[in-house]
Amino acid sequence: MTALLDAAREHGTRPALTGPDGRTLTHAELRRAVLATAAGLRSAGLADGDRVLFSVRPGPSAVVLALGIIAAGGTVVFADPGVAPEVFAARFALAAPRWAAAESLLYAASSRLGRPLARRRGLLLPDYGALGLRHIRAGRRLPGVPRGALSARALAAGAATGGEPAPRPDQEALVVFTSGTTAAPKAVLHTRGSLGAGLAGCPHLLRLGEHATVHTDQLMIGVPALVAGAHWTMPPHGLAPAVDPARFAAGLAGATHAFCVPADLPRVLAAVADGSVRMPSSLRHLVLGGAPVPPGLLRRAAEVLPDVEALVVYGMTEIVPAAIATGRQKLAHTGSGDLLGEPVPGVRARVADDGELHLSGPNLCRGYLGEPPLTEVATGDLARLEDDGRLVLEGRRKDMIIRGRTNIYPGLYEPALAALPGVREAALVGVPGADGDERVVLVVTPGPAPPPGGRAALRAAVRSALPGVVDAAALPDDVRVLDHVPVAGRGRKPDRAALRALLTEGHAEGHARGRRREHVEEQETA
Repeated sequence: MTALLDAAREHGTRPALTGPDGRTLTHAELRRAVLATAAGLRSAGLADGDRVLFSVRPGPSAVVLALGIIAAGGTVVFADPGVAPEVFAARFALAAPRWAAAESLLYAASSRLGRPLARRRGLLLPDYGALGLRHIRAGRRLPGVPRGALSARALAAGAATGGEPAPRPDQEALVVFTSGTTAAPKAVLHTRGSLGAGLAGCPHLLRLGEHATVHTDQLMIGVPALVAGAHWTMPPHGLAPAVDPARFAAGLAGATHAFCVPADLPRVLAAVADGSVRMPSSLRHLVLGGAPVPPGLLRRAAEVLPDVEALVVYGMTEIVPAAIATGRQKLAHTGSGDLLGEPVPGVRARVADDGELHLSGPNLCRGYLGEPPLTEVATGDLARLEDDGRLVLEGRRKDMIIRGRTNIYPGLYEPALAALPGVREAALVGVPGADGDERVVLVVTPGPAPPPGGRAALRAAVRSALPGVVDAAALPDDVRVLDHVPVAGRGRKPDRAALRALLTEGHAEGHARGRRREHVEEQETA
């Protein structure tokens, strides 16, 4: 917080934050709006340590409000109101918020009058107005907004009294729910100190400076840009680059940096390659994160965008960033596994006896709500530490497939496979082969625009595309097209055990086995 406000004072009239509507705040305006929001919240009774349930879509008003809450001594608790009601209730109980900040439309949709319409659209929303909290609304007042709710816009336009917040590295700042069960939800708790440490090294590592323009809706990319004095521009809410590459590219006008998840990149590159989309000449860096980036995808990016440097970020909610590598560094890696690069300054990496990577450092979260503080975090990733200090990812502990002498990690490839034309979902699974070794089967489901010719054509198209996105040693033995990939848990992750049972030949269940095989064959030939 201190670094951001100091940067805003230094860069004054330079553009700081531009929303999807094109409106821009200068650094000075952003600083004043954050301090005014903090002053207004304190005056309204927000106390140190108060947690604020936060359900505001990414945009300048959300950034100002979130930063203002932290500057006032509060804690932002990111909340997804669309989760199952029992999940929301469990998370609410764990976080124990005293305030809620939400869009007026959410209050209206979750009210007594709006909930039936929301249900018809598949949303089971909690009644936000009846949560028994103090409320902050973003947007104009609508029916369902609680009486007495503060206006985020009015707070930002108020008087910036009380000065800047003093450095308080131990202050709770951010809560992010990650996983866990309904009965035992899991939430990561960051302090101002852990967030500040994580953001401090990003400007240098991501090649950010005061003349950079960064296009993203990701706070963990955008806030470091502000700290560097750069210009942060935001895409329309919910815009996935793969869905509309032309609109994504149009939003990059003047941008030097853009963030993209690996699953979106293949379709963007395809649109650039066929000439239907042109990237701006200003673009110099493509920041990739959120999933592994296979070498085939990086090679394609280098071919299609030769003047753009890929910067691949490795991290997790508990500690971010942990390592950053350029596309060139990753492609120059000749050994096995996926090069992550050297741990960022301050981050300490340890590989346990079972091969799991453990991380610690000043940007490590305090811990999980309701649990003892962490001294390090077990990532769930298998990795090795090279003699030169670089980290190499070898996969997830639970998902590894062993074929011959090769270890294959589905998570390295599935994002790119799911982004192939005509594909909605993709999962790699190992099934027993006749020779006792594992066979690697790729299961895909048809997307909204499968190729002409149905499932057979999709299967052939996927097979022909595999060498471009999967390493030779990990190429599947077979490709199957199914209606859906079985999932499990609240995270809706692929249920590999169920998928393996469905695909396995020679499964010792007699009639049930035959029924499953017939089901697979019927889906493939339908």
